[in-house]
Amino acid sequence: MQYSTLLLLGLCHPLLGSAAVISQRSMIQGWSLQASTCPSGSQSCGAGACCPSSLYCFSAKAAEVASCCTSNSVCVGAIEGSPKCADSNWSLWQGLQGNDFCCQVGLVGVYQSTGTVAGSCVASGQAGSATTARLVSAGTGTTTTTTTTSTTTKGVLDPTTTTTSTSTTTTTATQPSSTKAVFAHYMVGSMTSAEAVIDVRDAMNAGFDGFALNTHTISATDTWNINALNDLFAAAAGTNFKLFISFDMSWGLDVTKLAAFLAPYASQGAYYKVNGQAFVSTFTGGTISNAQWDSGFIQPMTSTYGIKPFFVPNFDDFSGYPNGVFSSYPILNGAFSWESAWPAPGHTPTNVSSQVDSAALQQARAAGKVYMIPMSPLQFKYMGSGQNWYRIGEVNLPQRMAQALQLQPDFVEVITWNDAGESHYVGDFWQEQIAGSNIGDYANGYDHKGWLQVITPFIKAYKAGATSISQMVPPSTKPVGAFWYRPLLTTASCSSSISNYQSARDAVNFAVILPSNGYTIRVYSNSKLIGSFLGQKGLNYNSILGLAAGSGQMIQVVDGSNNIVASATGTKSVLAQSPNATCNWNYEVVGLS
Repeated sequence: MQYSTLLLLGLCHPLLGSAAVISQRSMIQGWSLQASTCPSGSQSCGAGACCPSSLYCFSAKAAEVASCCTSNSVCVGAIEGSPKCADSNWSLWQGLQGNDFCCQVGLVGVYQSTGTVAGSCVASGQAGSATTARLVSAGTGTTTTTTTTSTTTKGVLDPTTTTTSTSTTTTTATQPSSTKAVFAHYMVGSMTSAEAVIDVRDAMNAGFDGFALNTHTISATDTWNINALNDLFAAAAGTNFKLFISFDMSWGLDVTKLAAFLAPYASQGAYYKVNGQAFVSTFTGGTISNAQWDSGFIQPMTSTYGIKPFFVPNFDDFSGYPNGVFSSYPILNGAFSWESAWPAPGHTPTNVSSQVDSAALQQARAAGKVYMIPMSPLQFKYMGSGQNWYRIGEVNLPQRMAQALQLQPDFVEVITWNDAGESHYVGDFWQEQIAGSNIGDYANGYDHKGWLQVITPFIKAYKAGATSISQMVPPSTKPVGAFWYRPLLTTASCSSSISNYQSARDAVNFAVILPSNGYTIRVYSNSKLIGSFLGQKGLNYNSILGLAAGSGQMIQVVDGSNNIVASATGTKSVLAQSPNATCNWNYEVVGLS
């Protein structure tokens, strides 16, 4: 899925006079056909794309194909919310970065992992070095056997790359039965027992199955850490909400001391287990060998403490990840990614890619292991000393939801529940946890719990086996969702102090889940209408350029009778310049009410 309107789109008018009416065919707004020669009843949109002659062409954004709209208004956001081909004769395929494109029936969709478009169409058996795309839905047209598009010869990620290992422990190639769980990454810090109860209660009410407890110290002298863990396990005791330890190996933890630290927690009833095995994860650790993990952690856990771990670490730092990670680490029960939660740092707006997730999931399945996909709204940090950065937010969260539903991983981990330092918290963070830092300068007063209105229906849809955001439904007959914006324009003079500031856009973003079609979503900035969108059943999201200095940031959901049935209004005015030394790009997030 994409930044709906973050990039400028070129409009090309259709040849209205040559429109062909074909019986039993549906011509609707949707994705274009990929063909070097457009079939009868369609027009060329350029760059090998074709739209029905009765529709308007909108040129493609990065890693997409052209969109076909019923009017001269941009419709790409609506198409992303409910992907279809513009002509029902065509088959819908899912290719590069999870983006959709269309082929004539009888042809096969393929894509290049280093390409610039979602995919192209070739005759069966002619894929060459390209990766075969996933068929989403078959068209109703007659079979075509002639190749109508050409493919490039760029390299493709090879999922079969392997390296050798000397481990004496291996995991069995059987899928666990206790999957389809959703966790929130939780930064363990100083807190009270009452705050632990609040966090567990709120996360459980939001639909989460548990917390992944990021632990960067295992020292007995760090009593704040021990106390916080004890309070969290006490809060979760007797509930269906579970906890597991995620060792933060970036702090240089000693592998040989992890088992002794973990054992007292892993034996508790509130600890998350898969088929009786204690779930364990990490943040990094892929530069430590399989033999070291095996002899230093896995074997002591099993032989000394009688607890068999279910090891699903984040080994993003393994060279070439995810290629070869399972053959290099036979001890693994699965893999978790971290970096794929956001687009790579850069200077231009870039859509988040599911390429790493797709490759990791494919290799996990082949090895009989599991995969846990990460999901996050953004990264923003402003702590000085090289720690000022931004990684794209905008509509990153709903984009990742779409990718997770399409890929159907075994687990999902939301990054994070409470990391105020990087601004991707979706729950509370406590003042004790950020004491002694300047994090409060850009996090205090910026509540993000509005995002839970979107996360809760996602969790329900994911567990029910939904494969599209169109299958996400609100908990009642009323729309739910949130909108978010940065209260400081990107043109502020301080913006250049933020790494990757060039990738941001002044936009109002929303994610709204509708119970049915027939609603309109209106978006305002500085009390002026900057966008109006016809909603469809399920999750609708968009990022609308036009955020302006002033007050009056708002969205409204209007029914077919022009009644406002839900709305959200920002509490913070947008500023052209920062009033202090903090260049605050944190998001104002407001849930619908």
